[in-house]
Amino acid sequence: MQTLERSRAVTISAVIAVVFGALTVVSGGRVLFGGVDMGAVVPFVLWFNFLAGFAYVLAGVGLWRGLPWARGLCFGILAATLLVLVAFGLHVLRGGPYEARTVAAMTLRTLVWAGIGLAVWHRA
Repeated sequence: MQTLERSRAVTISAVIAVVFGALTVVSGGRVLFGGVDMGAVVPFVLWFNFLAGFAYVLAGVGLWRGLPWARGLCFGILAATLLVLVAFGLHVLRGGPYEARTVAAMTLRTLVWAGIGLAVWHRA
């Protein structure tokens, strides 16, 4: 199997993806399964973020190991995050309950994956 050369930017992206993913799984799991009350959570956003956390870790490990499929997974995560952000925006515009921190968190996730996408794009 062919591996990709890992630049400093890709190495940093890999570490960020794994750490961000682990934190996402832990925090989402606490809300979903630990009974932590976070206010007006939007269930589809919460479930997406929790499950995406596993994909973040997988993408980070793939980037670290220089595996070619990791780049595609990074762009898939970015695309899925953008779709969920749009769906969340529609939920908010229709008057659905939400927490302001969800806006910040989804924006942060989108920016993080756009940055990772930029780092791996340059290695293409």
